[in-house]
Amino acid sequence: MYQRVLLVDPATGFYKTKRYGFDRYFGPVDLGIHLTEKYRSLNFGVGIFAGSIFPGSNRLVVTGFSPCWQGYYISSMGGAGLVFNNLGINMLSLTGKAPVPSVLYLNRNHGEEIEVEVVPIDAEAVWKEGRTGVYSLTDKVYEMFGARYEKDPRILATGPAALHTDMGGIMSVPITRGKISYVDTWAGRGGFGSAMAREYGIVAVIYGGTAADEDFRDHTVADEWFKDKYNLRLMQKDLEVTTKYRYDEKFNTGGTFGVNYATMGGRIMAFNYRTIHQTEEERTSLHQTFIVDHYLKQFNEETIANRQQATCGEPCAAVCKKMNGGYKKDYEPYQTMGPLCGIFDQRAAEKLNHHCDAMGFDAISGGGVLAWLMDLLEVGLLTPEELGVTRVPRWDVAAFDIVNDSLHNAELGCELIDAILERRGILDFQEGVRKWSRIHSREKGTALHDRLVYVAFSRRGWMVPNQYWVSGALAPMAIMGKYYMIYSFDFVPPRTLGRMCADRMKKELILDNLGICRFHRGWAEELLPEVMGSLYDCREQFMRAIDVLASRLHSRNSPIFWESERDIDFIHTFLKRKKEVDQDGRPELAEWLEKFDRDRVEAAREFWYETLKGIDESLREFF
Repeated sequence: MYQRVLLVDPATGFYKTKRYGFDRYFGPVDLGIHLTEKYRSLNFGVGIFAGSIFPGSNRLVVTGFSPCWQGYYISSMGGAGLVFNNLGINMLSLTGKAPVPSVLYLNRNHGEEIEVEVVPIDAEAVWKEGRTGVYSLTDKVYEMFGARYEKDPRILATGPAALHTDMGGIMSVPITRGKISYVDTWAGRGGFGSAMAREYGIVAVIYGGTAADEDFRDHTVADEWFKDKYNLRLMQKDLEVTTKYRYDEKFNTGGTFGVNYATMGGRIMAFNYRTIHQTEEERTSLHQTFIVDHYLKQFNEETIANRQQATCGEPCAAVCKKMNGGYKKDYEPYQTMGPLCGIFDQRAAEKLNHHCDAMGFDAISGGGVLAWLMDLLEVGLLTPEELGVTRVPRWDVAAFDIVNDSLHNAELGCELIDAILERRGILDFQEGVRKWSRIHSREKGTALHDRLVYVAFSRRGWMVPNQYWVSGALAPMAIMGKYYMIYSFDFVPPRTLGRMCADRMKKELILDNLGICRFHRGWAEELLPEVMGSLYDCREQFMRAIDVLASRLHSRNSPIFWESERDIDFIHTFLKRKKEVDQDGRPELAEWLEKFDRDRVEAAREFWYETLKGIDESLREFF
């Protein structure tokens, strides 16, 4: 068994294929990291089960050097691997830079050869046309090349954020019978859209083909595996583990947006995390009034009741893409560009999220940055003139008008997005917000980034964390912004937390290296290594490779102790809430709170280092 890689040099259009055996590399992550080290390439790959009957097996996994994290990174998008599999390859690797912004065209129309073309395009002009941004580029690329494909192709598109910031994502939508859908999927985290456009000169990729590999399709054998382990058939078990993402009767809602907001209560994070300093009563009141009675209610009435849901482009029982017309509702984008920005109305959130998506930003990082800039405006540390906008946010909770003030804040968010892209005033995020904040903090005489919640890495790497008020969200892992950490709401002593994050990283790498969606992790991370043993006689080798991969990634870990005051507040208030609200009476928690009361910075430093020790002692498998 081997993996077939198509290496393309966009500078010349030259390409070649290479084969890599299962003796060392088993999937798009370990092979992608190897190619990144060897060629400084950007890699797009699928797992060994792409095209198989296993649900969630068609993720397209992107690996390379992240411009915003400033280290090796792994990102992925749902469904895009299904069409990629029709190319008859396991991975595409970009190794050079096109001289002008270009589209990469890949088509395997019968036969063994893949047609490869690098075609220049005036991306800046296209981004201003029609539906704008990533959507207009998708339309244009399909218009240019769609007729050449016998079967529906797939398109990877970037937006203006890819050229003007370090947090541009890569967007793709399913195309069915020639119709481009609204169900966009993203490889957003890590800024790989920025890498693709700025480092390789490729602003879009269109691919497809007719190759028919012998993918695993035996339902009888698969059902036997599932019955032996779970006493359920494959589809029965998958339905069970994807309940949250489809519809959960316990909460009368579904999807990440519905279930997370229904169960959040006093863990609500709003107004750039200012709510962490509120009382539990204030937070639960805000959650009930602004979220349950309005924001979530709108979602349930419009999306859940009308069953507006779809998949990412592959057959899947999770139907996790919750829609309202042309708007897709995921928790984290509608959290960062929702409550975190002072937005609690679906119309306002749709307006801001759609503009951010169209411009091609990683929505989580983009939303976190917008909330931070709004905070700086609200307290007067920066002026509207300095940021090239016409207003300041309305964040007065007591006098908040849910509809009108949400719309006002969304319109401010849209202004800020345009200001970032046009580099108005003092805004210039080409090298990231962390470096920008250092420069302007010196000029202002105050640390502007003290109000930004982020994970720092190396000299200028940064990442807005996943949107859960938990200590694991700021853990010093080699890759953050994904779920390579524990997001348990429990208090976990930091040394143990580090070990648990390391273990979680390994489990997530099993999924990513097989190209499996983590929404199916309830069976996939346990069963699929055994399937690797049954089909390819390599279970032990595969699991060993995962351990080595995790340790290789950790060996390049360059974490930076929390630079932001609000990072420290985030951890401290989490611990306080565990004791005061959740009534956690463990002596170790009380000891940590005493340390924070004595010297919060020193306590935070000790907590951070203890977590790092737990991570480091758990990732020591190098060969």
